[in-house]
Amino acid sequence: MQLHPELEPDDVKSTGMGQGGEDVQLSPAARKLVPLCIECKNVEKLNVWAAYDQANEHEHKAKGEPIVVMKKNHREPLVVVDAKYFFNRIK
Repeated sequence: MQLHPELEPDDVKSTGMGQGGEDVQLSPAARKLVPLCIECKNVEKLNVWAAYDQANEHEHKAKGEPIVVMKKNHREPLVVVDAKYFFNRIK
């Protein structure tokens, strides 16, 4: 909760592997601050488009921007977002 100290620990929850829905579940309070639908992948090879499609499926239910956080061994995590969203955020 370093970025948003106003949130409680149970405002952000990680789902277990194999469970349906978003990989990071946000409470309504957290969703207002971080309007994202987060799909997480920790694999050596990844079909980025399929992972993004999976995040986008969650977006329709949760009303947040779909993103993919991906990680593989010995590499730093990367985040995939829609280019329009990215450029709107940095302007």
